[in-house]
Amino acid sequence: MEAKLLEPLIASSESPWKVLIADDEPEVHEVTRLVLGGFRFEDRALAFLSAYSAAEAFEMIRQQPDIAVLLLDVVMETEHAGLEIVRRIRHELGNHQVRIVLRTGQPGQAPEQEVISAYDINDYKEKTELTAARFQTTLFVALRGYRDLMTIEASKQGLEQVIEASAEIFSQREDSSFAANVLKHLSRLSPGDGITLLCRVDNTDEPGQRYPIALTTSPHVDLVGRDASKVLPASHMDSLRTALLARNHVFGSDHYVLHFIDGNAHESLLYVGEGGLIGEVERKLMEVFSTNVSIAYKNLHLNQDLVDSQLEMIWLLAGAAETRSRETANHVLRVGLLAEMLAKAAGQDAKSSENLRLAAPLHDIGKIGIPDAILNKPGAHTPEETAIMRTHAQLGAQMLAPSKRPLLQLASRICLEHHENWDGSGYPNGLQGEAISLEGRIVALVDVFDALGSTRVYKVPWPQSKIREFLVEQTGRKFDPRLVDLLFAHWDAAEALRLQYPDT
Repeated sequence: MEAKLLEPLIASSESPWKVLIADDEPEVHEVTRLVLGGFRFEDRALAFLSAYSAAEAFEMIRQQPDIAVLLLDVVMETEHAGLEIVRRIRHELGNHQVRIVLRTGQPGQAPEQEVISAYDINDYKEKTELTAARFQTTLFVALRGYRDLMTIEASKQGLEQVIEASAEIFSQREDSSFAANVLKHLSRLSPGDGITLLCRVDNTDEPGQRYPIALTTSPHVDLVGRDASKVLPASHMDSLRTALLARNHVFGSDHYVLHFIDGNAHESLLYVGEGGLIGEVERKLMEVFSTNVSIAYKNLHLNQDLVDSQLEMIWLLAGAAETRSRETANHVLRVGLLAEMLAKAAGQDAKSSENLRLAAPLHDIGKIGIPDAILNKPGAHTPEETAIMRTHAQLGAQMLAPSKRPLLQLASRICLEHHENWDGSGYPNGLQGEAISLEGRIVALVDVFDALGSTRVYKVPWPQSKIREFLVEQTGRKFDPRLVDLLFAHWDAAEALRLQYPDT
């Protein structure tokens, strides 16, 4: 299970500070407890632990690394047992947080200047000089140092987690999973095990504004679909309303609400609360994370705008080619959808299949460079006209090749290869078998399949039976046999696409 933010800090403001007394004289333990019995620091009492040997003290520190102060005698099992334990605590356990106050009744055995310079201790006291007042002062200084160190350590750990979470958020490229990813990290970063949920709302500024819960983390998935007002305390709902009205984040003492606007101007509220008190450190760290999420959200939609612009350009280019060749827009739409379906059937992943759907409509973009008289001739082409007509494959590839966009590079390859044949008899390069890219082979098949069932200036649509006969006849010649088998296996779905997007 992932570590919670600021876990090294004492979880509750009411829990006591742990103080370990390590001394081989029982009366020292009794006097210490008596003198410090009513002591409080930051409104928290002390919890005393006792060890009567250096070895026992070391084991207790090892098992309870949240001990704040160690009151350590020098002479126990040996003359320097306490000093040896200091080294082990700092170096062997790597515990540099516990404040070590060395107490000795025999200062000659461990001179102060030598001990302070050679050992990582925080204070040195002779037992004879420790009056009740000076003892309390020593504890104040030690606990203040421990508190500050733990705050720094918690901030460091929290910041590391925020940086790690932010890096993953910035790498997010899918809007559909962005909110779920942020919710997951908020749950990990937040103290306690409270509720983390997402509300998608419309800022109507009306009294009846609803706050439907669209997403939440386990174990609160049963809250999805309910209105937040039926789940959260009234004061927390006030924070949601304030965040929505001000379009800003709201931080409370035990909860916070993050406000975001997506690319469609829809507003979302991320709520985290009921998991314990939120301190100043936690709040500052969450403000950093919130800022990073806001930037990542904007970047995500800027990236999506760029992608949409590319796709719009693709459809405009494809539309220009269709208009010149008097083919309907739905032909290239169907070719893209059919190519995606066949790519998935061939084992391609969802992203690769989607890219093929987007790139395939440009397979005939090169026809822009073919004269109208040849492009739209109702009868058969002469050998000279056929040669000119075939140049559209290279023309299309050359038009798109300069682009550095992967999608247009894919479209360029499809332009060049969608008239290559499985047996090597195609054009323009006479490629054979798997020397033709899978994308080129797929588009070659679905383009012919759809064209045969469509109206053209030179023909009427073929019936399904005749299309199937032609594909069988050309299997192993024009088409990859495996792809033909996959098309036959998905024939009903392919025909359904033709019905869904008919020629106009």
